[in-house]
Amino acid sequence: MSAVILNEVRKGFYLDSVALMRLSREIAGMEGVEDAALMMASPSNLAILRDAGLVENEPSARPNDLMLALRARDRNAGEAALAAARAALERPKAPGGGGGQKHRPRSIAAAVREAPQVNLALISVPGAFAAAEGRKALRRGLNVLMFSDNVSIEDELALKREARDLGLLMMGPDCGTAILGGAPMAFANRVERGSIGIVGASGTGMQEVSSLISEAGGGISHAIGVGGRDLKQEIGAITTLMAIDALDADTGTESVVLISKPPHPEVAARVLERVAASAKSFTICFIGADRMALPPNARQAMTLCEAAELALGGKRIEAGITELPKPRAGRIEGLFAGGTLAAEAQMILAAAGRDVMSNAPIPGIAPLGNATADRILDLGADEYTQGRPHPMIDPSVRDDELRGVMADSGVAAVLVDLVIGYGAHADPATHLAEVIGERRGGPVMIGSVTGTRLDPQGLDRQIARLRQVGVVVAASNAHACRLALAAVAVEQEATDAPA
Repeated sequence: MSAVILNEVRKGFYLDSVALMRLSREIAGMEGVEDAALMMASPSNLAILRDAGLVENEPSARPNDLMLALRARDRNAGEAALAAARAALERPKAPGGGGGQKHRPRSIAAAVREAPQVNLALISVPGAFAAAEGRKALRRGLNVLMFSDNVSIEDELALKREARDLGLLMMGPDCGTAILGGAPMAFANRVERGSIGIVGASGTGMQEVSSLISEAGGGISHAIGVGGRDLKQEIGAITTLMAIDALDADTGTESVVLISKPPHPEVAARVLERVAASAKSFTICFIGADRMALPPNARQAMTLCEAAELALGGKRIEAGITELPKPRAGRIEGLFAGGTLAAEAQMILAAAGRDVMSNAPIPGIAPLGNATADRILDLGADEYTQGRPHPMIDPSVRDDELRGVMADSGVAAVLVDLVIGYGAHADPATHLAEVIGERRGGPVMIGSVTGTRLDPQGLDRQIARLRQVGVVVAASNAHACRLALAAVAVEQEATDAPA
């Protein structure tokens, strides 16, 4: 019996992208469903659905409509899944208690009228609409955290200039993480409050540093995301500079950590000039950058873990490993949910003299193609997430790659990361453990968990579950990368030793 494709259009029905990703995963996991996606019917999203083989006939849908699309083994399974999706979409509108929620305003203007004390809008709409919503929020006196991506760099520049003129923060587009006044937003962790501020163009980088600081006894005042392009030449660090101003003026912030991939040289000079004008101490972590000349109040960290250590006044974060399983000869494979963690892994392996390739290479790293080189995959890249949730939401994105490298006799060590916290999967360690299963031999599995004991998933519970299936769990991504290098190096020394 051939599979059936079912489509349904919900006219004028909006739900934010994170909620749709979660619901897509839930429906796709139902009995008899081969694949499923719920997306706003923008042209780009419809193209993704067509490429995924989830569209039977060209739908009559507009960008502000919701598209339900699924492929099932038979019509009964498909209709059951479609009914479940409809029911799930109606849950937020249910009156009263239980799973229901109270009335929600349908526009920014209505929200401001109902809650005039609010001073921030979190925008998560398709990129084609995000800039317009951002302008509405700014013109009503709201700071903006724009989770949406696929916003043109021209619109980003215009929004950030307008925000600057209004004295408001424009965080994003593609701002995945923030912690403001102790409130975690988008993908973020529950951390202890304290005196260390963070400004970051990297979501998972901010999560790693804030979590390490919190777990080591420090605390975060605010973590301000700026979006991945803010330090490009075209934008000129508009939000980064405003965030530094805000933390500089905040009496609860004593020191600041800056996290990004290497900025454009002119932009870096502008940022460091502003840093030098501050009376506070700064830690600069530009992942992949060479050593820089810094002002007296700043220190450079080469890894995210080192950034946390410097922010903590030089306190060492130990690897948390007492014994490394016996390795075998071969290459290192890294399967990452966090894009910045993947970039950091590339940098650490390359600095150790390894030949490294990646699907998202940083400067000095080759793209995929060399079968004998170490391989680092960013599983949050477009080729893995088109029509599917991000691996932080749906860890099954990693499953096929993981099964492949575990069975590859040329692989000595496998690096994996788990990123927990708000917005992330409820129990990624259990999912990963089920894929790893009861292994006999094969590569050594080395991982790290970005998160805290305060997170809903629980850092200790996640670590314990991984260790049950033989994963060597290090305290940070940098520690895990160095353990992988040691695993291969130990075996290489044994191989090269004279008989």
